Parts: sequence; structure tokens; C-alpha cells
Amino acid sequence: MSHKSPDSVINVKVEFGEGEGKVPLDTIAERSKKYQPKPKITYKMIQEYVKKKYGFKVHTAYIAEVKRSLGLTMYGAPNAVEELKHPRKRPPKEKVEAITDALRYFEVI
Repeated sequence: MSHKSPDSVINVKVEFGEGEGKVPLDTIAERSKKYQPKPKITYKMIQEYVKKKYGFKVHTAYIAEVKRSLGLTMYGAPNAVEELKHPRKRPPKEKVEAITDALRYFEVI
């Protein structure tokens, strides 16, 4: 950073609206949607999707196991332990497929 004065200044006048030489607001709104972050998908949302579409519940541990097997990012849990007391249970094939479908629906994979 410096405290120098700029060498030159460019003044730009932009008019919004409809007509020649004006920038349409609809175009700006559409382009801005590309740059908005995607909403965070929660385990609860995945559970509700699977319940509604397949008619059965999935445990959050099954969702975590599927995400882990797909190599998706996992966030640290405040109650995580360094060593597990019991080995992780593998989810049944039908539940893996349902969770994978939910992840595709929410555009996680």
C-alpha cells in the first residue's frame, strides 16, 4: 500500500434498465446466482429425503460412512474420540444406494 496519487482516473457511467446501451437487471441477477455459495446440506435434510422417497430411516452414522467411503469432506465433531470403542458398522446396500441418491439430489456428488 502506498499513499501516492493515481496516475489517471477512468469515469464509467452505467445505466440499468431496458433499451440500447443499458445493462438489463435480469442479466445481472442471473449471473450473480452463479457466484452465490450453495446452501450447506445437513444430515437431517438427507434423512428427510430418504424417508420421503424410500420410506425408511437412515442413521447419521450410515450417512457419515457413505460420505467417508466416497472421499467427501468430513467436518470435525466436538464429541469425536481418538479411538473407537466398537468398529464402524457397514450400512446395508439398500441404504448406501438411498444415501448416494440423496447426495446426488443435493448435488454433493
